[in-house]
Amino acid sequence: MCDLLPAAVLLVAIYALYALITETFFRRSVCVSGAAMPGRTVIITGGNTGIGKATAKELARRGARVILACRNQERAEAAIRDVERETGSNQVVYLQLDLGSLQSVRSFADTFLKTEPRLDLLINNAGLVADGRTKDGFGVEFGVNHLGHFLLTCLLLERLKEGAGGRVITLSSVAHRWGRVDFDELLATKDLGSGRYSWQFFQAYCNSKLCNVLFTRELARRLRGTTVSCYSVHPGIVRTELSRHVSLWQKVFIEPVSRLFFLDPEEGAQTTLHCALQEGLEPLSGQYFTCCLPQELGAHARNDAVARKLWEVSERLSGLS
Repeated sequence: MCDLLPAAVLLVAIYALYALITETFFRRSVCVSGAAMPGRTVIITGGNTGIGKATAKELARRGARVILACRNQERAEAAIRDVERETGSNQVVYLQLDLGSLQSVRSFADTFLKTEPRLDLLINNAGLVADGRTKDGFGVEFGVNHLGHFLLTCLLLERLKEGAGGRVITLSSVAHRWGRVDFDELLATKDLGSGRYSWQFFQAYCNSKLCNVLFTRELARRLRGTTVSCYSVHPGIVRTELSRHVSLWQKVFIEPVSRLFFLDPEEGAQTTLHCALQEGLEPLSGQYFTCCLPQELGAHARNDAVARKLWEVSERLSGLS
């Protein structure tokens, strides 16, 4: 019996450590809203996989018309078949959108505004961790994660305002806390950080996620007096295709850790769904949510002057001014 005691203590310690990690860094939450969505129209960028697809399933299940705004038509159509099979909905459609091309963003918005009479919910879900440049020459993380969504939101705002209680939800990350916005670098290089090493484009990812929360903060200020509200979201650390562009050795490390600890896409969609469905959130417009609750932002994300300047610079870079 004494020989078994150290092993038992070790097992208890391992379980306790696992429980501590999963209840802090990888804490789960559940959207408790029972709101239905019949007659509502939703756009989800990157809705063909991961958190976006899980969000699409739940909103389709609740009766919404869901537009999957994706780059790859084949993958989007496969996702639509999955959503239709699981929900019974026939109101899930695909519209082509490449957030790495400002022309594609404009074309998407133009097509949507001509073919869809209403918009109730815009979910800026798509994102990536990668190195490279967009078709317009911007750093790919800044261009896709922030600038493409910025332009898309601005082009669709008037349609959102036409309804009652429209919402804009932008997926950010806890990584925004390590981000910074260097406007001199941005204007000189059209990027917020790049390099061949993973830590360099992870820093650029953090910077783009800071842009997401600053954008939401300034958008909320500009939407005062309207019926549209907006929220930024940290979905948790989720097992998705976000890191599909990282190196093979990093995937070898990440994969077993993700299977053990990371949230699955359905769990990762819960805070997005909370911000989409929960009644009475309008007084919290502009705030940052995680685990279905508003959370304190990092210090850099609370700077209203930087948020306003980022908006003005983004207008110029996207051709809106």
